Amino acid sequence: MLKLHVGISVLLIALSLPVRSEAQDLGGPCIPASERAGRAFGCFIVASLPVGQLERAVFWHVETFASRAAAEKAKSAHGVVLEAFDKVWLLTIADAGWRSQGGTHVANIGPVPVKSGRAYTAQFMEAVFSPGMKTRVHRHSGAEAWYTVSGETCLETPEGIMVGRGDGDHVIVPEGPPMELTATGSEVRKALVLILHDSTQPATIPASDWTPKGLCKG
Repeated sequence: MLKLHVGISVLLIALSLPVRSEAQDLGGPCIPASERAGRAFGCFIVASLPVGQLERAVFWHVETFASRAAAEKAKSAHGVVLEAFDKVWLLTIADAGWRSQGGTHVANIGPVPVKSGRAYTAQFMEAVFSPGMKTRVHRHSGAEAWYTVSGETCLETPEGIMVGRGDGDHVIVPEGPPMELTATGSEVRKALVLILHDSTQPATIPASDWTPKGLCKG
């Protein structure tokens, strides 16, 4: 009888434990980097930089520098400096042939599509997802692009999937469609992210008009 009671107790404890799902929801929108407070995983807004009207498609330039001081000296009006993933980065919105002084140019991402007559804001983010972590379904009021530092990212939209793999792979997503992003593979996904969005609208908007098919698998 004692063994039976012990067995039932163990079963009840096991049933009360949380079950780890294959895909862990990110739990909400991206947050300002100032509110990160030691969080290892998530999406963190580093800067929101107004860039005004853009009459033609632009490019997102990703560069690294030996020091923050050198990056700040080379920064233009449409650039931001951040320290992430053990490097100093200068991220700039400019024409295809643009280059700064003194940095190492590592990526020229584009063309990033824009609409004539619209004022834009460049929102730059740092994203760190554990394998299986996913965003909620959402859309953007402008194009999104990401530069993969490590890991693998799968994005599902009604049109199918797009996959970005490190090191240095990148993806551009046009404005409008609902989407769900999942960190696939076995490595932590680390990425720099740009949303070049309508300045009169939020960068990210929840989307309830579409349900993913679960095409992004590990």
